[in-house]
Amino acid sequence: MDLPKNSFKDALARNEQQFGLWAAFADAYVTEALAGAGFDWLLIDNEHAPNDVRSTLAQLQAVAPYASHPVVRPVRSDTALIKQYLDIGAQTLLLPMIDTAEQAREAVAATRYPPHGVRGVGSALARASRFNRVGGYLENAHREICVLVQVETTTGLQNLAAIADVDGVDGVFFGPSDLSASMGLLGKAGADEVRSSIRSGIETVRRAGKAAGVLAPDQSIAREYLDAGATFVAIGTDVGLLNAAASALLSAYRTPEQPTKLKDKGGY
Repeated sequence: MDLPKNSFKDALARNEQQFGLWAAFADAYVTEALAGAGFDWLLIDNEHAPNDVRSTLAQLQAVAPYASHPVVRPVRSDTALIKQYLDIGAQTLLLPMIDTAEQAREAVAATRYPPHGVRGVGSALARASRFNRVGGYLENAHREICVLVQVETTTGLQNLAAIADVDGVDGVFFGPSDLSASMGLLGKAGADEVRSSIRSGIETVRRAGKAAGVLAPDQSIAREYLDAGATFVAIGTDVGLLNAAASALLSAYRTPEQPTKLKDKGGY
C-alpha cells in the first residue's frame, strides 16, 4: 500500500490558491456534508471547538472519500498532541500561537522521526500507516506532512522572518482575532492597522518562499489578502454560515407586525 499523497501540500508548493472553511461544529456528519461542497481544505478545529482525538478521527474518516483536504488544528503546539494527530492520519497541521523561530523548529521536530525529530515511533498501531500496511512509512512519512504555523501576536510578527525561514515550515497562517487583541484592538480584526500588518506579513512569508494563509470570512477582506499574495484562505466558518442562513430564513417570513415569539397554546 502506498503512502497517501498530500494534495494540499503539493498545491501550496505550486503556489495554487486554496480556499478553505472552518469546521467548528465538532461533528463528523456536519464535516462530511461540508466536504461535499468542494472546498479545497477544511479546518478541523481543536483549539476553539469541542473536539478531541476521537472526534477528530471520526471527521478524518468522514472526509476521506472527498477531495477536500482536512487540516487539523490542535489546542496547542505540543509534541505529544502532534504525535496523536499524526498517528490517526492527519497529514496537515495548523499549530497555534507560534511566537518564535525556536517554537517553530520544535513544531517541525514533533512531526519528524529520529534522528531528524522527536516524533514517537508507534506507526505499526496507527491509521497513518494504514495499520502497518504502508511500506516505508517511517522513512517517508515526513514527505507528505505539511506543517503550518500560526502567527497571531505582535511578538510573532516581530519574529516573522525568522519563523518563516525555519526548514520544514510549509506555511504561516495569520490569526486576525488574536492578532488584533495583541495589538490592543480586541474585537477589531478588520481594523486598518491589523489588515496592514497582515498584508505586510504575507509579503514577508512569500519572500521566504513559503505559503501564507489567513482566516477572512469577510469577502472584501479575503480578496484584499488574496491580492496581497495569500495562498490558503479560510473564507468562512460552518457556524457563521448556519447562523447567517438561519437568520435570513426567519427574517424572510417574519413581518414587523409579528411577535418575536409565538404564544404558547399548549401544543407542540
